[in-house]
Amino acid sequence: MTIELRHLRAFRAIAEAGNVTRAAARLHLSQPALSRTLRQLEDHLGVRLVDRSTHHLELTAEGRTFRDKAAAALAAVDIALDPGRPRSWPLRLGHTWAALGDHTVPLLRRWDETHPGVPLELLRVDDRTAGLTQGKVDAALLRGSGAAASAGLRTELLLSEERVVVMPSDSPLAALPRVTLADLAGCPIALNTVSGTTTMDLWPPSARPVAAIEVTNTDEWLIAIAAGRAVGVSTSATPSNHMHPSLVYRPLADAPAVPVVLAWREGPGHPAVPDLLALAHEVLANG
Repeated sequence: MTIELRHLRAFRAIAEAGNVTRAAARLHLSQPALSRTLRQLEDHLGVRLVDRSTHHLELTAEGRTFRDKAAAALAAVDIALDPGRPRSWPLRLGHTWAALGDHTVPLLRRWDETHPGVPLELLRVDDRTAGLTQGKVDAALLRGSGAAASAGLRTELLLSEERVVVMPSDSPLAALPRVTLADLAGCPIALNTVSGTTTMDLWPPSARPVAAIEVTNTDEWLIAIAAGRAVGVSTSATPSNHMHPSLVYRPLADAPAVPVVLAWREGPGHPAVPDLLALAHEVLANG
């Protein structure tokens, strides 16, 4: 049979609602009709997307993978058919925090000068791939290589950033010119579990910090540190983008640098992504 957009929209509604009844109500369909549509999609793909064996509907491993593919496909269709969009095709560049650090503004200015017909939209998306796997953006600036590799994205290294320690201004560590991992062992550590680059694996197993405070975005992370509840580890891009009178930044002497990559999806995409990659290298080379 022919798979249509309604099949993808049906699956997305089920995945988001976590319940066929609620998804059917959202789509103004009967529950049996929505269940049939889901079965048709599963038959076409040859895999089970939804586990119906439990009281609570759950996506299978294949369903979780297909959820991102369906979201990207539907986002592309919605953009293409949106009559409110400008005639030009904006290039959406995602990031989770700090974008390209001090080089962000030069990159945007140079893009506007060299590509006036293609608007470059910089979007912060609190997601491990900055919205790339969901189709919310066309390319993304990501720190660390794990998220991009696990999502099967194409990447190219742009630069590496040294790590810094972020602490409240009244912390005893603020008196040190440089901080070591051992200096942090007695402090709670704020960890951004969605898009951060730091985990407890940064420390040796025998010398890990006493506790962790988990947050899900940069704003919560900064507030936890400013309030004196924890210290954090980030990269050299953070100070210029997130200055606050209650925060102090110090170099972290003995931790590896963090790679910054431009990532994009395999297959057809925005035709200006190669131009963005080339310009990013040019801006970085010129300092």
